[in-house]
Amino acid sequence: MIEMVIDARRKDLGGFEVGRVLPFHSRRMVGPFIFLDQMGPAEFAAGSEAINVRPHPHIGLSTLTYLFEGEIMHRDNTGATQAIRPGEVNWMTAGKGIVHSERTDPLKKAQGGPMHGMQAWIALPDEAEEVDPSFHHHGEADQPAYDNNGLFARLVAGEAYGARAAVKTSSPLFYIHWELAEGVRTAPPPGKSFVGSGGYSERALYIAKGEIEVGDRTFHEGQMVVLEPNAEPTIKAIRPSSVMVLGGEPVGERLIWWNFVSSSQARLDQAKADWKAGRMSLPDDDSLEFIPLPDVPSTQEPAPKPEPTHPV
Repeated sequence: MIEMVIDARRKDLGGFEVGRVLPFHSRRMVGPFIFLDQMGPAEFAAGSEAINVRPHPHIGLSTLTYLFEGEIMHRDNTGATQAIRPGEVNWMTAGKGIVHSERTDPLKKAQGGPMHGMQAWIALPDEAEEVDPSFHHHGEADQPAYDNNGLFARLVAGEAYGARAAVKTSSPLFYIHWELAEGVRTAPPPGKSFVGSGGYSERALYIAKGEIEVGDRTFHEGQMVVLEPNAEPTIKAIRPSSVMVLGGEPVGERLIWWNFVSSSQARLDQAKADWKAGRMSLPDDDSLEFIPLPDVPSTQEPAPKPEPTHPV
């Protein structure tokens, strides 16, 4: 029933921790999901730096930011300036290239407060890798939801359970937020092998909070459970739990270097050169600083890949 379990690797980003789930050395992607981070949970003190990610570039992917608590201000070079709050979706498609920043509003910094959320990167299919960049914000009304008998489910993106979210995706996928009361039972969208299901080839569960039972095994906060293609498990909450359910159809092999994703090494190299040479414009509302291209030594030995810029 279970193909693999991935433990989030905790990373300290200067007093703020994230849990990195994907990519993993033996499981690079789940469907088109190539990157998944849990941000926090954290409690920022009044006057602290909080989230302060300077402008940086992306190609070849869409980012999906989703919060349980807190607020982040997004700015990019398409002209978008948008705060995201719990239950909302910021969907940014980089395509042939976008530059954005993620920061905490100065007033929120002064007040302090909680921060907890998820960020996913979705690799674009071949035909969409070089689309024009775009940004879309979606409120709670754009995401179908179900709430009954201790089960809350919100379809953040894609299609599942006969419903479709408003986010315009480029390939078949689903991304669901579950809130489960103790003892509640539910099931993920069906797998592809389930006859007549119209299901998905690849599926996984990430426990952001709490503890769940899958089959006869128990899993806790910070673990991703990758399901076998033919598995049709019942999920039971051992205690109140927040779970992100995700998957979809593979888009093919993808390379990832820093904040760039592509099916082509030559395209990655071009993106590096473009950012280093200043050929990618900064956001109009946030143009006084930026994150330089990581300095990777030129040697005959394979250099370590720089960590992605994102706080999540």
